Amino acid sequence: MESEVNKLLRDILTSIDAIDSYILGKRSFEIYKSNRIIRSAIEREIEIIGEATRNILKIHPNIQITAKRKIVDLRNIVAHAYDTLDDAAMWAIVINQLPVLKSEVESLLKQE
Repeated sequence: MESEVNKLLRDILTSIDAIDSYILGKRSFEIYKSNRIIRSAIEREIEIIGEATRNILKIHPNIQITAKRKIVDLRNIVAHAYDTLDDAAMWAIVINQLPVLKSEVESLLKQE
């Protein structure tokens, strides 16, 4: 795998780890929903994850990331349609989908 792809995969992993640190000890939807700083920080990391994924797809369109298109689409929503974001949907992605993405990215980096 190209070194640029590995750098982008590490960027994704760094953003996922950052999100984990933002919600550490606060794995509560109510805290997420009521804390604008946490929401904004997570949304920024989602943008980074989506942009890195978009750039990976330009280089390696068949990379084994399950929801790669949805990740890019979510980045576009966060960046351009922020007023349509649904807190419950974002929280569900953070809690349910990011662990899957993290596992896939770690696996891809091990193939290095």
